[in-house]
Amino acid sequence: MENAAFDSCDEIRKDELSAEVKPNLEVTNGLELKRKVGLFSGVALIVGSGIFISPGGVLQRSGSVGLSLIMWAACGLLAILGSLSYAELGTLIPKSGGEYSYLIDGLSPLHPFWGPLPAFLYSWISVLLLRPTTFAVGCLSCASYTIYPILASMGLCLGTETEDLLIKVTAVLYIGLITALNCYSVDWTIRVQNFFTVAKLVAIAVLIGCGIYQLSTGETQYLAQGFEGSTTEFGTIATAFYGGLWAYDGWYQDRGCVMNNLNFITEEIKNPYVNLPRAIMIGIPLVTVCYLAVNVAYLTVLSPQALINSDAVAVDVGNYLLGPLAFTIPLAVAMSTFGGVLTGAFSTGRLCFATAREGHMIDVLSYIHVDSRIPSPALIFTAIIALILVISKNVSSLIDFFTFAVWIFYVLTMIVLLILRKTRPDARRPYKVPLFVPILTIIIGSYLIVAPIVTEPAVEYLYVLGVLFVGFLVYIPFVYYKCSLGFMGPITKFIQLTLSVGPTLKPMSD
Repeated sequence: MENAAFDSCDEIRKDELSAEVKPNLEVTNGLELKRKVGLFSGVALIVGSGIFISPGGVLQRSGSVGLSLIMWAACGLLAILGSLSYAELGTLIPKSGGEYSYLIDGLSPLHPFWGPLPAFLYSWISVLLLRPTTFAVGCLSCASYTIYPILASMGLCLGTETEDLLIKVTAVLYIGLITALNCYSVDWTIRVQNFFTVAKLVAIAVLIGCGIYQLSTGETQYLAQGFEGSTTEFGTIATAFYGGLWAYDGWYQDRGCVMNNLNFITEEIKNPYVNLPRAIMIGIPLVTVCYLAVNVAYLTVLSPQALINSDAVAVDVGNYLLGPLAFTIPLAVAMSTFGGVLTGAFSTGRLCFATAREGHMIDVLSYIHVDSRIPSPALIFTAIIALILVISKNVSSLIDFFTFAVWIFYVLTMIVLLILRKTRPDARRPYKVPLFVPILTIIIGSYLIVAPIVTEPAVEYLYVLGVLFVGFLVYIPFVYYKCSLGFMGPITKFIQLTLSVGPTLKPMSD
């Protein structure tokens, strides 16, 4: 909707900027994002925090300790396969926006109508629903791990309704803080993220150390259960995969996808042709090893059933083993969750920015601050949706069912990689993944999409199709036919002047 957003956009860009904004527009064709993210910060954006909350879903669906550990390893392997493919795409198409940018660049040349449609539908479901929802849920989770320990330390019991209200208010404050930090400075956002990543890894190291101690004392009775009770059902194994992939992908707790978080911010990575593949090759195996080791540590303390029933397994283990230092685990969870939300908001803003720059959202969401070069309109837009969701009820109830829809776009992205091998055989590829990797990812991803629908059909899947259908109806007039929304002109001018933002320079694919 680049032209559809409003008819007078060009006039506003050239003639109607205030005296305070206009001198700062050094690039007449548009502004560019600044490259601030180095190798360590890139790894920090990958390392997640879902393992702190509860891995019980994987164990419950797997049916046994042994199979659950294999599932965690298999989820890590799938994340590695997908991430290696994304590394090639990220260096071939060095644009922010992740899957969206790859779908739009890879499929648009194939057909003027159907080519851009998958990219639009991905942005439609992600920008307007999935990512703001995970932002909201993440802030609610962070608020819970902040409020409950404080109330417990003070010996207070305020009642369910009062505590829920207090958590919502705290979540709103977290949304405001995270958005303000993201809008203020990329440098400070990265510093905070790096700090919380170190704290997260220290907490993981403590849990792994506790597990090693338990193993040394012979606490292996739960691990010794092995594969007793393992499920063999086709659909149940797929849903067990989903349970592990939530921790790697971050649909519920990590607020960002381990597999593609960096690909949303490619334009802000220093030397992306080197640091993007390196960060992925360091971060994903690190996450996989940590998740496996922490699961083993959990099972040296808690029985499988206790682990399944636990809402915060890391806290339960800390209470059992750390004595007076047990308070450090809820603190670590809160810090880790905050870092995850910060990461998710950082990448989500770039996705929204990238879709608007292509004309698939209102134009002003593609503007960036004239000095800091931060996409503040996109960040604020995401925060507003998250605030609305925090105030509403059951904000996370449909996330599970939309996950399968996102895997449709993951599979499409892998197909785009194969298409680009044919359509751009001579393009610069600083990193080139072996061909079997995206093919295997396509096969596994297709299984994850089909199996739950076939074996466990639910009406919620129709909701997903309904949302995608509404997106299709929006796409026809506002994207393909570029119908104008004339009233956006004054709104865009007001946002430009208030936030000191300007239009962006669109990067080249190669």
